[in-house]
Amino acid sequence: MIERYSRPQMKRVWSDENKFAKWLEVEIAVCEAWAELDVIPREVVPKIKLARLNLKRMAEILKETHHDMTAFLGAVAESLGDESRFIHLGLTSSDVMDTALSLQLIEASEILNQDIKELISVLAQKAIKHKYTAMIGRTHGVHAEPLTFGLKLALWVEEMKRNRQRLFEAKKTIAVGKISGAVGTYATLSPRLEERACARLGLVPAPVSSQILQRDRHAQFITTLAIIAGSLEKFATEIRGLQRTETREVEEPFGKSQTGSSAMPHKRNPELCERICGLARLIRGYALTSMENIALWHERDISHSSTERIILPGSCLALDYCLALFTSVVRELQIYPRRMKRNIELTKGLIFSQRVMLALIDKGLSRQKAYELVQRNAMKAWKGDKNFLNLLKADPEVTANLPAEELEPLFDYQYYLRYIDEIFRRLGLTEAQWKERPGTAEPTELSPETI
Repeated sequence: MIERYSRPQMKRVWSDENKFAKWLEVEIAVCEAWAELDVIPREVVPKIKLARLNLKRMAEILKETHHDMTAFLGAVAESLGDESRFIHLGLTSSDVMDTALSLQLIEASEILNQDIKELISVLAQKAIKHKYTAMIGRTHGVHAEPLTFGLKLALWVEEMKRNRQRLFEAKKTIAVGKISGAVGTYATLSPRLEERACARLGLVPAPVSSQILQRDRHAQFITTLAIIAGSLEKFATEIRGLQRTETREVEEPFGKSQTGSSAMPHKRNPELCERICGLARLIRGYALTSMENIALWHERDISHSSTERIILPGSCLALDYCLALFTSVVRELQIYPRRMKRNIELTKGLIFSQRVMLALIDKGLSRQKAYELVQRNAMKAWKGDKNFLNLLKADPEVTANLPAEELEPLFDYQYYLRYIDEIFRRLGLTEAQWKERPGTAEPTELSPETI
């Protein structure tokens, strides 16, 4: 089951091979910028661009230096000749590390963005399919008034659109480079060099930095991921609640040969949604650590570094996995409209109490009096398991204002659903737009405004 949701793309982003490749990419970009500024000979750049990193050799050097950047530079230098002296010219380690980390975070953001797009598409298609599938709405876990399962999913679509916008903003915040030297003064570099190097890398120079990029940027990124995970946890919790035996309106996918319990063969547990909820907690913990990383001593200490080796790849990997997992859950979700209808009728008409109260007010009763009359009968129905409409018909104080022929039309489920079409139009959830093409999860028409 776990292999089914393995995410090789995100794993590659956070691999040592990709990290050190990004380091080398930054080093080469700086050398190219130096050459453009006529600080180093232009003819050495083609040779420098042939530089390679031997990871095994780097590991050997690291055992001696106990410093990953010097080990990296030593291993790269061995792949070059005299031109190796121009690599890392004027730089401090964080110039390379933080700028390369931004490149990794951009790659991770792009993968997560695609994940969210796919989930939005699957949710939208399912919402449209169940646009008119009536079910009971619950507030405080108690029956309130009817809605539709499609409307519930439409709410999730809109929330994931906001999450996608949040991710865009977080990516923009982190898409910066820093080539400003040991304490951010450009003493051995220059702002022009930084601008040229960052432009080659597709980054914007940070307007000001110390030895590092400031960690409020990274905190915004991870807290954004935590918010997205929080949304997934909310959705997954709802499915778990609706899958309870007493409710059983939906069920997450359950394989033909799958087992739910070693002791109880009948069990069909919402373990996929529970897994999402657990991982959301992990990402929230990472978000807290990222916020604690903001406060560093003076121009920089190293207390953030050890945690970032865990929280940055960890949050990206966990969220990527959760998005893929939940998308699969929604795509294969088992939905039981008959059970939904049966559950709507459990309270024998009590859910129409507000309509009756408003009708009495419309007849001239005060709100307090109308509320009292309706609640009196509602409590009898609740405690005695009796039909609410029949109780109202038998109450002379009610029928003096609302005779039976006026009471009965109030007990109409469709009344609560009359604006569903308008809500869906407002959200841009039309069947033509979100029709799935074979073999894809992309809508046929997609514009930034609707996503």
